[in-house]
Amino acid sequence: MPIDATLPYDDQNVFAKILRGELPCKKVYEDEWTLAFHDIAPLAPVHILVIPKGAYVSWDDFTAKASDEEIAGFSRAVGHIAREHGLVELGYRLLVNLGREGGQEIPHLHVHLFGGRPLGPMIAR
Repeated sequence: MPIDATLPYDDQNVFAKILRGELPCKKVYEDEWTLAFHDIAPLAPVHILVIPKGAYVSWDDFTAKASDEEIAGFSRAVGHIAREHGLVELGYRLLVNLGREGGQEIPHLHVHLFGGRPLGPMIAR
């Protein structure tokens, strides 16, 4: 069920549990600000979830509360992961679902990185 991105952060969400080591993940990248891992139900040959380590519900929450260093580090990590997975030359897609109408299901900011095949139209018509 999509969530309201204006609600307070819920520290029992699945990504918070992964960050605390309570749930496993197939990690592909980690630094001071970011954790990235393979999606458990991939929608493309490459489907990686990239999450900030801070407790942010949405992009608005992240850009309003995170430090400039954290925002830059997270953004750079997304680019680094795409390069490391050979996605830059042929292209890839970043997707962030935000709030109820955006289809966000987990109340922790996360970027889906898709690649490895033609991805079709951005939104079904």
